[in-house]
Amino acid sequence: MGDAGGHDRVTGVLIFFFLFVHVLDTALVRVSPEAYDNVVATYKTPIVALLEYGLVAAILFHALNGLRVIAVDFWIKGARYQKQMLWTVVALWVVLMLGAIYPVLGHAARELFGS
Repeated sequence: MGDAGGHDRVTGVLIFFFLFVHVLDTALVRVSPEAYDNVVATYKTPIVALLEYGLVAAILFHALNGLRVIAVDFWIKGARYQKQMLWTVVALWVVLMLGAIYPVLGHAARELFGS
């Protein structure tokens, strides 16, 4: 798998894009409360729930990989164990993402398939 620097940049860009959109939609409430309500209503759709799950995935991987990078930089043996730490980050990320399926996607599943 090698260095996760490329993934880190991708997740960073995705997080930045989300924050940018969030700032725009929050600013919309001052311009037109009705338009804001319409935008917020679209956030309750299953597709947006899936995008939220992707956002959670990006933020979580970005955070865990950031901790790995800190360990590599500040722990004397960090560089020697960076590959093992990367696999630990990936394993922990997968476990946490599996745990996030129901809280994040539960509403979307009920919307699509009924309760």
